[in-house]
Amino acid sequence: MNGKELTWRERGRLWLRLGIRLAGTILVVLFLVYGAPPLLGLLMPFVLALVLTWVLNPVILRVQRRFGGSRKALSLVLLILIFTVAGGVLAALVYSVVSEVASLVMNWPSIWAGSLQPAIAGLEEFLFGLFSGLPAQVNEAVTGALDKVVDWLNQMIPDMLSHVGSAAGSFAFSIPSFAVGLVIFVMAAYFIASDYPRLRLMVTGRLSPGVRDFFGSVKRTAVAAFGGYVKAQLILSVAIFFILLAGFVVIRQPYSVLLAFLLAVLDFIPIVGSGTVMVPWAVADLFLGEYRHAVELMVIWGIIALFRRGAEPKVVGDQTGLSPILSLISIYVGMKIAGVAGMILGPVLCMVIINIGRLGVLDGTLSDLRLAAGDLAAILKNRPAPETQRENKGT
Repeated sequence: MNGKELTWRERGRLWLRLGIRLAGTILVVLFLVYGAPPLLGLLMPFVLALVLTWVLNPVILRVQRRFGGSRKALSLVLLILIFTVAGGVLAALVYSVVSEVASLVMNWPSIWAGSLQPAIAGLEEFLFGLFSGLPAQVNEAVTGALDKVVDWLNQMIPDMLSHVGSAAGSFAFSIPSFAVGLVIFVMAAYFIASDYPRLRLMVTGRLSPGVRDFFGSVKRTAVAAFGGYVKAQLILSVAIFFILLAGFVVIRQPYSVLLAFLLAVLDFIPIVGSGTVMVPWAVADLFLGEYRHAVELMVIWGIIALFRRGAEPKVVGDQTGLSPILSLISIYVGMKIAGVAGMILGPVLCMVIINIGRLGVLDGTLSDLRLAAGDLAAILKNRPAPETQRENKGT
């Protein structure tokens, strides 16, 4: 070819390769969006059992090398220990949360009349006074808008409580299904853990060495990105839960366990954070004249903010590797696709894709894209583009 444009045959092959890759990418995305969630929900006990086995396998091997014994016996002992400890902690947490939710529902009328309604009225009075100096037409428009906001607040909070009650009822009806799923999960965890080496060999033994090495590299990269990010965020959220719980206990805040748990869950969500609740809560206390409580809330929130700013770089470190704009884009796209879960998983999936790209998986696609861009530029300028010349010389 010697510096000439691609022939029609070469151009056809190039765009055929790009079209096949584009179609494959679209199919994968469609499967992840529409096919994977229901399939994952159907196989959730087995997926969780496989993940637990993957985490426990190094421990089982280490104990087996040091003390001996059969893998089945060690798997059974470790699973019993883990389920006992986790079940006890989870039972205590669920009992505390359910007790506080029940108490909140029973005391809701007095809480609404004694705290929330005065806070809304104080906020309304403050805003009316703030805008009273405006011209009459502007003041009338602002007053009408504020009336709508206040009416919405008066209606939204009771509606939110009714939704919580409905959700609690739905959860109660789903307990039998959850119990069956839990039993299947426990049994699957034991069967997979006790026979993990044979099952792994049965799957990997059917693959060629090249394919096995490729999937091994992809798995290690994906697990490192996913596990590192999620583990770091879980560590931070658990630490923040205990900070919140300790702070609420010290200031004798009612429903301390429930509030600490909900705020820790909010803090796990990117961008949202516990400050989205605690700061407006403190502002409402100022309108109610609860200055001491407002200061206490801001002190607790300040401790959390300082802890996250100081601990996050050490905990997360270089595991994310995402720039702020990429983080924002991945969070927004994840939210649009899968809601709150997408906000959490969006940055993780973005990191996985970036790290997989660093393995060279996308080198062929990028090379074809550069070649196509060079060929298009050569067609538009009616002369070979530098990128096309380099590709042609390489052939």
